Amino acid sequence: MFTSPTSYDATVAQDTRRRRADAERNIEAILDAALSLFAASTNVSMTEIAHAAGVGRVTLYAHFPSREDLVDAVVERSLAESAELIQVDGFDTAPADEVLVQLVRSSWQALHRHRRIRLVAQAELGEQRLKARHERAEVAARLNRLITRGQDEGTIRSDLPVTWLVTTFFGILHTAADEVDAGWLAAEDAPAIIEATLLPALLAQPRVGDDASRQQISRSRS
Repeated sequence: MFTSPTSYDATVAQDTRRRRADAERNIEAILDAALSLFAASTNVSMTEIAHAAGVGRVTLYAHFPSREDLVDAVVERSLAESAELIQVDGFDTAPADEVLVQLVRSSWQALHRHRRIRLVAQAELGEQRLKARHERAEVAARLNRLITRGQDEGTIRSDLPVTWLVTTFFGILHTAADEVDAGWLAAEDAPAIIEATLLPALLAQPRVGDDASRQQISRSRS
């Protein structure tokens, strides 16, 4: 019995689509597992990730030939998730200083959720490569746009370059994460301290923190 060329081509195309779908599901499962495991511990093996993803080591390495490749993909995924977590209403229309206040608060929540992944990335990718990843991420572009708009509005300081203010924003957040990891800062105190540090550094007319924020800062210093 002979198969017509048309039928054969259709079968090949269907098989190709199935294989591609299987590969995409495996990749998503691997990244989901890696994100979950790295969020809990920085000392996770490729074997543990494969097991948690429900795939074999051969499949894992077929998609991610090295641990570095996997960590790089995990960082990309975590940055995309962070961009979703820090969505702020009226980002391009509300007064830039008001949006910045909301962004400062939501950004810590996103970073805190992924802070152990940052430690893994620092070890596997190096600080410079990780920094380059952040600079290319959507959240950095959005912050750059916001600060530029705020400078035009006169609500964000314009005596310093936008790039430096963006670097300051992320630098303070990452320093807070390092302090929490080292046990020198309580995670619940971090948001108030970050806000009290960043806002006066970025806003043209620094906002004064509320009493609750000042009390949290005072407790963290005692």
